[in-house]
Amino acid sequence: MVIATFLTRLLLPTQLAVAVAAVFFFLSCARWRTRTSGRPLPPGPPRLPIIGNMFNMPQSKQWLGYRDIGQKLGDVLYFQVLGRSIVVLNSAESIFEYLDKRSANTSNRVQTPMVELSGASMIFAFMPYGQWWRRHRRAFWQFFHQDASAQYQPTQESITHIFLEMLLESPSRMGQLVRFNFASSILKVVYDIDVEDEHDAYVELSDHAMEGVKQGMIPGKFLVEWLPFLRHIPPWFPGAKSQRLWAEWMAAGDKLMNVPFEYAKAKLTCGQATQSVAAGLLNRLAQSGTSQEDEEELIKGVCAIAFEGGTDTVSATLEGVFLALSLHPEVLAKAQAELDDVVGPDRMPDFDDRSSLVYVNAVIKEALRWHAALPLAVPHATVADDEFRGYFIPAGTMLIPNTWACLHDPDAYEDPDIFRPERFICDGILDPTVRDPALFAFGYGRRHVTRDQHAPGVTSPKLHCSLALRASYTSSTSRLPLEKMDDP
Repeated sequence: MVIATFLTRLLLPTQLAVAVAAVFFFLSCARWRTRTSGRPLPPGPPRLPIIGNMFNMPQSKQWLGYRDIGQKLGDVLYFQVLGRSIVVLNSAESIFEYLDKRSANTSNRVQTPMVELSGASMIFAFMPYGQWWRRHRRAFWQFFHQDASAQYQPTQESITHIFLEMLLESPSRMGQLVRFNFASSILKVVYDIDVEDEHDAYVELSDHAMEGVKQGMIPGKFLVEWLPFLRHIPPWFPGAKSQRLWAEWMAAGDKLMNVPFEYAKAKLTCGQATQSVAAGLLNRLAQSGTSQEDEEELIKGVCAIAFEGGTDTVSATLEGVFLALSLHPEVLAKAQAELDDVVGPDRMPDFDDRSSLVYVNAVIKEALRWHAALPLAVPHATVADDEFRGYFIPAGTMLIPNTWACLHDPDAYEDPDIFRPERFICDGILDPTVRDPALFAFGYGRRHVTRDQHAPGVTSPKLHCSLALRASYTSSTSRLPLEKMDDP
């Protein structure tokens, strides 16, 4: 009797707990049903309870893995990791349809701990969508729209000539010199800083900071992205290698934001006339009478994104051009022939030659397509619950555009793995019916970085001049040695 009474008392709380859990489960299901209106999630690999797709998401060369899964399931894929929804967009149609046409709801950023830990928290490209982000974009546009970019052409051409001379003397240092070329050009334009060589402290500062952004912002690379409490593990704890790495990245990001800015500010304070972007923004601040602290943070962010975008993404594109020309001497010969015909042997190409260099422009387009600097674009996020192609997309979903898959789509580019600039030419002119890779190189929706204005203004003269040197050098000697580069 006593035992029966004890068991009864023991079972009652258990039964109550089961009943409460069952009610909670059915209420959750009903709420989800109401929220989704019966719409399914996009297709994706099978998910395990709680952890979801943690162990069956692509880990290495994710753009290839997503492409392969998409070939089986479709161009819109759904994953879930520890409750977080992830949608991968594998085609140009899905990207433009959702990120461009529905940008009011798809222009946010997922705010994971890695934004701060990688040193990218003050770069406005990673800021959440809102008023603060719009102010950054407005200030950036004032100095980098098509007409404004024209004032920077003399600086770009001058530094490009220095780069070409250095490359001719030391072709084995091609990778370092390419990064020096872009870093020195952007430092001059943005901060009015002159640098001597690739070992300059400001260039090395940029390299260190960008390494954190490149590695830290790869979706899913660090477990702290899904388990934020891991960031609080002390760096002395056994196995806490990532904590020490994050500390280095945050310090480098802080220096990138502040050190060159303070130089430009001090130069302006001393009364030295300067035409830099930082000086222009600081002058407007002095005239506006608004909060100096907030405005200076804005100026730092605007300058940093110009620095980051100009030195890393575009230099990777130029390295791709060098790689392609080394592997395809027949393309190099055609580019040289066009340069000889249009420019002649007595001078270097400049901005005015751009429209006449049809084949060289095609080489640049093909380099952007064949060796994408960012195979996976920086993820977007949905602001509110949404529907896309009949699928339910929860609020806060991470949206990953697979740029590589778009640029290697056989329906858009025949034999996409082959480097063939001729695909962009028809009847002696650039073919407007062929999808322009520049549409994918500089972001999507409201997050794109002035695709058709900013990009040509920054890249074309450098690439043209580099092609000219490349062709001249290789025609008289041997190929330029190439540093080891990752396969696309």
